[in-house]
Amino acid sequence: MIKLDGVTKKYGEFIAVDSVSITINKGELLVILGPSGCGKSTTLRLINKMIPMTDGIITVRDVNINDINSEDLRKSIGYVIQSIGLFPHMSVKKNIATVPHLLNWDKTKIDKRIDEMLELVGLTPKVYREKKPSHLSGGEAQRVGVARALASNPDILLMDEPFGAVDPINRLRLQTEFRQIQQSLHKTVIFVTHDVDEALLLADRICIMDSGNIIQIGTPEEIVLNPVNDFVNQFFRGEGILNLLSRKKAKDFIVPSITESLDPIDEITLKEALSLLLSKGIEKLEFNEGYLTLDHIIYAIRGDLNDYQE
Repeated sequence: MIKLDGVTKKYGEFIAVDSVSITINKGELLVILGPSGCGKSTTLRLINKMIPMTDGIITVRDVNINDINSEDLRKSIGYVIQSIGLFPHMSVKKNIATVPHLLNWDKTKIDKRIDEMLELVGLTPKVYREKKPSHLSGGEAQRVGVARALASNPDILLMDEPFGAVDPINRLRLQTEFRQIQQSLHKTVIFVTHDVDEALLLADRICIMDSGNIIQIGTPEEIVLNPVNDFVNQFFRGEGILNLLSRKKAKDFIVPSITESLDPIDEITLKEALSLLLSKGIEKLEFNEGYLTLDHIIYAIRGDLNDYQE
């Protein structure tokens, strides 16, 4: 879907992106993670032809971006940034309709799409259609930003620190909601962040960058459990394993059995299950579907639960 081959960006003698090569698969959510100034946002801007490459090749949908008109490329890709970028003089509905208008959609189709996108991001169309950005909270504005990026139904989304300016409570809510949206829409997403928790929650794969170079690429589990060097290990500061448990639902790891418990397992994560085990000082959590032990959680972390025999 998207391929970078030896991509380099220089500003004078400074190398912002240094011979980066990576392939992003169709329907994948790749998180580019790294400290400020590591080249992650520059990489995103190169893909969208917002800045020119110094060297290398980028292909999008198997076409070299040098052979694609810049405006046409950007119309075909959803883009969400930290500063939101909503047009302040335009209503929410007009902001969301921006790209569909450029693509010459008819009014009926646009109006229907606006309402669909508002509902998708959890905003009631009747309430929010006519609002101006100045009347939105930070979280609401970011939701509108995501709705606008999805409005033309692009198969690719580029997201540059989209939730970075939102308060922690709303940020977690937005992250969780976006993960649910992605699980239903299966867009190809490149998501830039410096937030380790955010990367672990959202990513199918994580690409860690530093000083313009790719340091490690892998699934969250691969990177947390097998960091290639001290930089990667220190970046996660020992919290990675606990945060991995937030990605996994306890119901996927319980041992089916007949129990006396009437408690449903519902949407409890393995991290929450671990907290319950430790806080109650018990060896087994029982639910109406089965039970879960500390051993099951350990094996879930290692990825070899199927090899575990009670």
